[in-house]
Amino acid sequence: MKFLLLAALACLAVKLLAGRWPWELLGPNPREVGEKRARNLLGLGAQAGYDEIIEAHRRLIVKVHPDRGGTADAVHEANAARDLLLARISARGPDAQG
Repeated sequence: MKFLLLAALACLAVKLLAGRWPWELLGPNPREVGEKRARNLLGLGAQAGYDEIIEAHRRLIVKVHPDRGGTADAVHEANAARDLLLARISARGPDAQG
């Protein structure tokens, strides 16, 4: 019984300190997975700046636009990838936008 109580307290402590449950720490972070997917879609590295993201998005839109034989879903996915990466840059601060 003491073991279960200690395990429950340990889980609560991890949740309070890390903001995630212990079992969530074992798997991949959904934010990191989404950012990696967005970077792969746009063909960018981890250190890509604002201008690189915008240019990669522009190149992808030219390829996947419905007027060029692409789909609206592909355009929406490209826009979501751009928005996610730009939000990450703005969250890091103005010095990371170069």
